[in-house]
Amino acid sequence: MITTGAARLAGVTGDPVSHSLSPILMGLWIDAAGLDAQYVPFPIAPEHFDRAVSGLASAGCVGLNVTLPHKEAALDLADSAAAAARAVGAANLLTMSGGKIHADNTDIAGFLYALEPANINYDKAKVLVVGAGGAARALVYALLTVGVSDLAICNRNLPRAEGLARDLAPGASLIPWEARNDVLSDRTLIVNATSLGLKGRNELSLDWDRVSPGSVVFDSVYTPLKTGFLAGAAERGLTAIDGLDMLIGQARPSFQAFYGQPVPQLPDLRGQLIRHLEPS
Repeated sequence: MITTGAARLAGVTGDPVSHSLSPILMGLWIDAAGLDAQYVPFPIAPEHFDRAVSGLASAGCVGLNVTLPHKEAALDLADSAAAAARAVGAANLLTMSGGKIHADNTDIAGFLYALEPANINYDKAKVLVVGAGGAARALVYALLTVGVSDLAICNRNLPRAEGLARDLAPGASLIPWEARNDVLSDRTLIVNATSLGLKGRNELSLDWDRVSPGSVVFDSVYTPLKTGFLAGAAERGLTAIDGLDMLIGQARPSFQAFYGQPVPQLPDLRGQLIRHLEPS
């Protein structure tokens, strides 16, 4: 596509952001829709976040997707926010118009989109969420909205997990980090909502032999596509779901918010993204 001076500019910001597939994904949709638009990465350090985002808004950027570690700061920066983002306390989508910034959270829809093929009976699910940051808050909120009542939260920083439970899930069980394997035997859905495993570093380690057959395991990380966390679950014969479909699911409403139209239908979209992740 030829980009003109009238192009609608949006992007993704994080620290780091080099691992993000969002520019590839959005670029595929932009090209397929024939839009005069660009979607680019903006690596922004936390100490520069407010100033950089405000500058982009003033310069005519129509919006940003937000990834680690800026999701909570994104909500604080916004002039207005959707109810879901307020409830979660974190935003992964900022839209900009007239110098004003609006926050939303599409991680909720993206997570549930990724889990759809597993046909989980949420009313009876027993869930362990590992993590307590902005992503974990969205995933916990999503689980509560679909009827999960048996929820356990485990995080290396226990006070942070306590804050998540207090804000969103007062009935959740809090699991000390060193006891994470002790609760696995009755968990039917295990969720990694941390950055552990990103780029193959600092893998989240669990004792998969303690997990019951038939359980579902989800990893919000998608670079690499098969983390050590998911590989261990797959070796146990569990249903292992990577974070790529969550990326696609959360990006769909973002695209419409930025460019004013639904995403075009592309054959083998997931396959195209995987080829960027795992070049031959």
